[in-house]
Amino acid sequence: MKLEDFNNIDINNAGNLPAPVKAVLLGVVFFVLLALGYYLVLSPTLETLDTEKAKEEELRKVYFEKKSQAINLEAYQAQMVEIEKTFGALLKQLPDRSQIDGLLTDINQAGLARGLEFELFKPGQETQAEFYAEMPISIKVTGAYHDLGAFATDISKLSRIVTLGEVFVTNKDAANKSKDVKAKPNSSDSTLVMEAVAKTYRYLDAAEIAEKRKAESEKAKSRKKGK
Repeated sequence: MKLEDFNNIDINNAGNLPAPVKAVLLGVVFFVLLALGYYLVLSPTLETLDTEKAKEEELRKVYFEKKSQAINLEAYQAQMVEIEKTFGALLKQLPDRSQIDGLLTDINQAGLARGLEFELFKPGQETQAEFYAEMPISIKVTGAYHDLGAFATDISKLSRIVTLGEVFVTNKDAANKSKDVKAKPNSSDSTLVMEAVAKTYRYLDAAEIAEKRKAESEKAKSRKKGK
C-alpha cells in the first residue's frame, strides 16, 4: 500500500479498491462515527449520569438525616415538651398589658417596704420585640446601704421578670455635689443614693402581634417596591 493509492481514490468505484486501502478507509469512517457518537449521544448521557449521581448522593444525605431524626424522634418529642414547659413558665413571668400597672406598684412597694425614699420613678417608652415588650423605668432612691441591697434582692424575687441595670451608687452628700463622682460606701449607716434603670417585660397580646406582623409585612412590600 502506497500513499499514491489514496490520491487516486474513486468513491464510485470503492468496491474495486485494494484491500489495505479499504481497511484504512473503513478505520477512518469508524473513528469518525465513534467521535460523532460520543459527542452527540454519549457525552450528554454521561453529563446526565453525573447529575443524577450528585442527586443520589444528596438524597442519601437527606435519607440518613431523616433516619437519624426518626431514630431519635421520641427523645426530640420529650425535649420539645420540656422546652414548651420552660417557655410556658417563663411566659407566665411576663405580665400582660392589663397587669403592668400592678407590677410597677410592686416595684415601688418593694422600695418603700425597705424604708427607701423614691426621688424618681419614671417609666420610659416601650420597645417591642418579636413577642414581648420591654419597658425601662428610671429610678432614684435614697436609703441605707443594706436597705438598697435588700431592695435589689427583693426586685430579683418578684414573681414577674424585672432586671436592674446601669446602677450608680453614691453618698448622698457626694451626689448633691457632683453626679460624676462615684463614691465608695464605707459605712452601712450612711445615706446613699442609688440611680438605676429597672427593666420589666410584658408579652404582646394576639392583636398586638397581628398588628406588628402586618406592619412588618407592609414595610417589606414597600422596600421591594422601592427596589
